[in-house]
Amino acid sequence: MNFLAHIYLSGDNDLIKIGNFMADGIRGKHYETFPTEVQKGIKLHRAIDTFTDAHPIFRESTKKLHERYHHYAGVIVDVFYDHFLAKNWNTYSDEDLSEYVAKFYKSLEANKGILTERTIQLMPYMIQQNWLLSYQTIEGIHQILTQMDSRTKNKSNMRFSSEELKIYYTEFEQEFTTYFEAIQIHAKEQLMSFKS
Repeated sequence: MNFLAHIYLSGDNDLIKIGNFMADGIRGKHYETFPTEVQKGIKLHRAIDTFTDAHPIFRESTKKLHERYHHYAGVIVDVFYDHFLAKNWNTYSDEDLSEYVAKFYKSLEANKGILTERTIQLMPYMIQQNWLLSYQTIEGIHQILTQMDSRTKNKSNMRFSSEELKIYYTEFEQEFTTYFEAIQIHAKEQLMSFKS
């Protein structure tokens, strides 16, 4: 899952959202240095990634991309799935997506003191280009994947993957919809387990 799905699956707690959002850059037990609610977000992120990587529907999606993108296939599907979440946002939330992401950006600003250096460096680009809202369109997804590709010095070829998104659009959307029902249940179970 990419940024939007991780944030959404965190529920209503801002600190859990932040922990989940910045978890990729936090290794091993270093998460224990963060406030308790942020720790929950980091643990939730790891649980979501483990569940996702092993899920047969997610793997079905990545199969369409393996031949061309190899080990980047999973990264690309993460971004595709964020597109379908953003596109179908009204199915999953009563709150307007633009308002939802604006609140999240504000909460990052308000909690800057607990953010990782990597997150602080990422924030200006993310907010200025409004990544989370841009996921709604294929063009927005193309721009995100092009930026990600440039970070691999264009070795991943991710900048071309919106071609496959267009070719297999209906299949990817159906796979996302089925998969997302399962991950929502799993994420809720994980959050409940943190309370006990």
